[in-house]
Amino acid sequence: VQLQASGGGLVQAGGSLRLSCVASGRTLSRYNMGWFRQVPGKEREFVAAITWDSGRYYVDSVKGRFTISRDNAKNTVYLQMNSLKPEDTADYSCAATTGRMYSDYSEYDYWGQETQVTVSS
Repeated sequence: VQLQASGGGLVQAGGSLRLSCVASGRTLSRYNMGWFRQVPGKEREFVAAITWDSGRYYVDSVKGRFTISRDNAKNTVYLQMNSLKPEDTADYSCAATTGRMYSDYSEYDYWGQETQVTVSS
């Protein structure tokens, strides 16, 4: 599976962005999908995951602000990010797994390249 993430950019605090993760090479419909983020010098952080049957999981810091969704017909997973805060600034990556430890980045088999999100105060 090849994953292509996009949608990052510069936004003011309180603004919104939607990240997309498009897959090629294999259908995503049977994969659990995750979004992670990383700030240079810090560990990669779990942000959100959506299971193959659309169960959703979020890190506490983004609950109520971020929404993960998937469109299997388009082989795409989205991360809608609202009410962005400066602390959301990071490089965001999408990943795919058949495992169930959704918040553990080592569980994921396939990764897309990062897309940078910068939130100004």
